[in-house]
Order: sequence, then C-alpha cells, then structure tokens
Amino acid sequence: MGRRGSLAIVVTILACVLTSCGWIGNESSAPGSPNTTQLEDLLNRVSVVDQRPHPGGYQRGCKSGQACVFGPAWSDDQDAPMGHDGCDTRNNVLAQDLSETTFKPGTRDCVVLSGVMTDPYSGDRIVFDRSQASAVQIDHVYPLAAAWDFGASTWPMDLRLRFANDTELNLLAVKGSDNQSKGDSTPAQWLPPNPAYHCYYALKYLAVAVSYGLPISRADHTTLRELEEARC
Repeated sequence: MGRRGSLAIVVTILACVLTSCGWIGNESSAPGSPNTTQLEDLLNRVSVVDQRPHPGGYQRGCKSGQACVFGPAWSDDQDAPMGHDGCDTRNNVLAQDLSETTFKPGTRDCVVLSGVMTDPYSGDRIVFDRSQASAVQIDHVYPLAAAWDFGASTWPMDLRLRFANDTELNLLAVKGSDNQSKGDSTPAQWLPPNPAYHCYYALKYLAVAVSYGLPISRADHTTLRELEEARC
C-alpha cells in the first residue's frame, strides 16, 4: 500500500478517536482515547528498528549559515493541511485547538489573541493570551529531531516542510512546560505527565509514524505495547 493509502487509513482512525467513537479505554483514560483495537492495529503496522539512528546534520535554525532542514518555522508556503491559506502554521494550530478564541483585528482571523484549552498532555485548563505566548506552545508529536534521525534526513525538502507543518496529524497546542520537558524525546523517554492522556498520545504518535513511514525504536514499541496491553 502506498503512503497515500496509509495516510487515508490513519486519518480515518484518528478522526474516530478525536470524536470518541468506539472508545473502550480504561476508566481513568481521557475522553477521546483510542480503543485497544485501534492502538493494536497501528502497533502492528509501524516499522521497528533496534535503536534511534544518529545520522548527524540536524539543524532547525534558518539564520545565515544554518541548514534550516525543515524550512522556516511555521511557514505557510507548504502543502500540509491549511497550507497556503495566508496564515502561519502556529496561529492555525491555536485557532484549531483553542476555544473562546479572539483574533487581532485586520488579520482575517489569522492572529490569535486569546483563548482557552484543555492541555492534551496534563488535562489542565490553560488560558492563552498573546502577551504571554510561551504559556502555550506548539508540539510536534513526533519530534522533528527524532524524525530526522529516523529517516527524514533522506526526504526531499517539500516532504520535510509538510511534516513540520502538518496540523492534522503532527501538531498540538500544549502547555509550554510540557513541551519543554518533552524536547525531542520519544515515548520510551517521555510520556504525558497525566497518565489519563497516555493512550491519546500513543495513538497520535503512532498515527504520525505510520502515515509518514517513519519507524520507531524497539524501546518505544515496547513502551507503547505496554500501554496498549494495560489499556493505558
């Protein structure tokens, strides 16, 4: 099956999870967590390698002399969902994930000024205000540095740009401190601080991996399998 077919299946599973259809997770799991069949399907489909490779060459920065390997941060000039809509990716994610949202006048609802959200990693209610923007950050569920190591270093730039700006699969608005603690860690090293959100995170991580043909390490697979067997 080609990547487009794989993407369609993953998006269907993810859409089901996000609307809580068929959820039969642990009673302590957050609403919207996947059922064990959905998680098991992705665990059986994802490629597994012994450990995280380290090909070198990763540079996120785009200043003079920097490699800019995933393109300028939050670029609208890419073909991911919401690309080429005139708004930068960060504001697209904020508008998508926040409620009670207000926008800066004259920006065609492109610049988010305020809103509220339930943090998908802790469950905390977060109030966003643009004057304290770092309180809410945009997380790459499958981190960019990890993606580079696991195979994105061989991708063409247009695919890397799509991956870095994929609002549908790989980006979440999260509490800033959670994003900072996660860094470029993968599931064997980091899980959401609230165990109720482990299943949701596992589903999102695996959905990205399968959709983009990225492998996970054996340690990551073991961690995620243990979550699935325990119903998270």
